Amino acid sequence: MMKVGLKQILPFLILASIAIAAVFVPSLPDFADTGKYNGADIAWLLVATALVFLMTPGLAFFYGGMVHRKNVISTMIKSVVAAGVVSILWVTVGFSLSFGESLGGIIGDPRTFLFFQGVNSGEPWSLAPTIPLTLFALFQLMFAIITPGLVVGAVAERIRFTSYILFIVLFSLLVYAPIAHWVWHPDGFLFKMGGLDFAGGAVVHISAGMAALAGAMVLKRRQAHINGLEVPPANIPYVLIGTGLLWFGWFGFNAGSALGANALAVSAFATTNVSGAAGGLSWMFFDVVRGKKPSVLGFCIGAVVGLAAVTPGAGFVGIPQSIFIGFVAAIISNLAVYWKTKTTLDDTLDVFPCHGVGGIVGLLLTGLLATKTVNPAGSDGWFYGNHEFFFTQLKLVTITVAYSFIVSYGIFKFINLLQPMRVSSEEEEEGLDSTQHNEKYTQGTLLVSSHGFIYEKEVEDEMEEDMENVRQIVTEHTKLKSS
Repeated sequence: MMKVGLKQILPFLILASIAIAAVFVPSLPDFADTGKYNGADIAWLLVATALVFLMTPGLAFFYGGMVHRKNVISTMIKSVVAAGVVSILWVTVGFSLSFGESLGGIIGDPRTFLFFQGVNSGEPWSLAPTIPLTLFALFQLMFAIITPGLVVGAVAERIRFTSYILFIVLFSLLVYAPIAHWVWHPDGFLFKMGGLDFAGGAVVHISAGMAALAGAMVLKRRQAHINGLEVPPANIPYVLIGTGLLWFGWFGFNAGSALGANALAVSAFATTNVSGAAGGLSWMFFDVVRGKKPSVLGFCIGAVVGLAAVTPGAGFVGIPQSIFIGFVAAIISNLAVYWKTKTTLDDTLDVFPCHGVGGIVGLLLTGLLATKTVNPAGSDGWFYGNHEFFFTQLKLVTITVAYSFIVSYGIFKFINLLQPMRVSSEEEEEGLDSTQHNEKYTQGTLLVSSHGFIYEKEVEDEMEEDMENVRQIVTEHTKLKSS
């Protein structure tokens, strides 16, 4: 049993205080004018909301399969725990900060929907008039959940679990909510400027990508990275499963952002699939051009980059043009990953080169390829004669990149002052699954048969023995070759 102090008790006390306060929030009837709603739109947005939620466990598999075996569980839970932390934050104050009454186009008034007051009885959101406000709020919640979960990949294998919980809270309130308000609220200053981000290229991918870069810089390099050791992926099939779940969920992410069961949703569904396909093939084939073998990891990473890149333009660009977006974004991110390997930056799972760069490329390509033919509520891009819109997108990118990096860097530094964010070198060597959670990716017992006897043996012991046998065989083989 570990020693329990105030720092260990405080999260429970905060949650308990919120739970008790919630009991005294008055309940209001649902908004009664059902004639304003469309049943098909409600059904589709319920499905889309569930699909976006599925992306969070999908992300956990995607990341968990790529880290070392001793850090699988600790990496996966950091993505999934965001569902718990952000859900409570969103109901209490997060939705208000993002979509509440605008305070100068900068942030929502936290009192607007405090503890979800008035959400179930309120008028529908102005840009989603055919669905209840509660459904709109829940759909947006899923975006808020996955965004801090994306940052996990950059700081995996060395960050304390409790520190990451605090990061989720501060990031959600100080980075995600303001940017969501700027870009998606009709009174947000970037929305009024004319910037377009259909489903989260800036709000989700740039904010997470820049936070990932800041986190990698503050936490510095893993010991394995310093020593130039290659970290073997724990489970490549996990990565493949995670990619499939992410791709599947992304249909809700992008097509759901049409906020109705309509032709725009169908178009966004198609551009999402096509860009993901082009990104996966582009990354894999580009690796082959550079002298590598086609790999499962390469296709999976490229597909996610293609999906991220088309996110801001999914409802503004044509289906054929989405091939170009996925193709180009995957090559640029691939080169960004290669550049990163030549530096001392230790972004464990390449979150910045993939999500950050992918989001930037996607927003700028939207500035080139968007067309009112697809979405009359959008804008024509430079390719269709409107160069001013491209520079509007460039401003949107510049502002969100700078803000998310600077504030995220400050958040990591602030938490590091409260307590060291990074685990000790001994804990890093042992693995975060064991030291942070007292759990292991492989645990339990096996029935082992030896010399006619059957007995139970710890799984970890059995695997360590197997690894030692392999090491001995390799050593003996090397000696034979050298002689």
